Amino acid sequence: MDTAKLTPTVAVGLGAVVAARALRRRNRMDFKDRTVVITGGSRGLGLVLAREFAAEGARLAILARDRAELERAEQKIASRGAQVLAVPCDTRDRRQAQGAIKRVVDHYGRIDVLVNNAGVIQVGPVEHMSIKDFEDAMAVHMWGPLYTMLATIPHMRRQGGGRIVNIASIGGKIAVPHLLPYAVSKFALVGLSDGMRAELAKDGIRVTTVCPGLMRTGSPPNALFKGRHRDEFAWFVLGDSLPLVSIGARRAARQIFTACRYGDPHLTITTQARVAVALSALFPGLTARVLEVSNRVLPGPTADGGDQLKTGWESQSPLAPSLLTRLTYQAAERNNEYRH
Repeated sequence: MDTAKLTPTVAVGLGAVVAARALRRRNRMDFKDRTVVITGGSRGLGLVLAREFAAEGARLAILARDRAELERAEQKIASRGAQVLAVPCDTRDRRQAQGAIKRVVDHYGRIDVLVNNAGVIQVGPVEHMSIKDFEDAMAVHMWGPLYTMLATIPHMRRQGGGRIVNIASIGGKIAVPHLLPYAVSKFALVGLSDGMRAELAKDGIRVTTVCPGLMRTGSPPNALFKGRHRDEFAWFVLGDSLPLVSIGARRAARQIFTACRYGDPHLTITTQARVAVALSALFPGLTARVLEVSNRVLPGPTADGGDQLKTGWESQSPLAPSLLTRLTYQAAERNNEYRH
């Protein structure tokens, strides 16, 4: 090995690392007295993120469809001494999304951070998925974020910049069986978010695409299931509950919070998710085979009521809830996912 040639290369590499770190520090945003809008902010990850921003003194606006959930979330956040505005809104409706953003600007005068977190998930074999399931997933995960971004961007441009965080999924990198509408719509969100990042950088607006693996937010009981409902719910909630497979909601939220602070372009949460993405890129044939085998192990379609959507609450079994799923149900209680 020619050490004379190697030394300059190492020096250039170290210089690039130092420069990147300096640039990251320069991009740091202090969230105190900043206005942060979170869609799907009434429960689950959205509520956990709201707590993180509230702890730093941000002024919050949480958007969600369910008024009762919004009121409970508003009370929880306000009890911590935070300023919070609860706005009932279905982001799938462009007019509602525009109206919600206008209401936030009218109330606080500006928007510094937009977190597109609202989500829906349908679990089951493709034989039971309808066109409407795909349309609903696309409406929530692609059109909703597009509507809120288009409504927010002009305000951020006038301010000279801002932050946008789009919560996608590892399902937007790898199409996992029995989650097809979800995966399709999350792939669309990843593309939308990455494209927005490239085009908005010139305006000082930094867009972060977040692709989490499994997180214990407490959301499975409110997810939607088709096919063999109890079996589908059981495998889904078990994966969500296991500590070696999933990450706690607050740990995930802290990573998202930090990525937003520094305007990082991309964040993949959990080592397992990062490894899966890397292996898929390096060994696409092997990954395809593994997913095919996984699909064979998952519950098959049924001729008895499989086309009907049921929530996790309606799909419980001896396995769920159980000791194995205790962490998910604890998270559901903590993060406003529990039935009231």
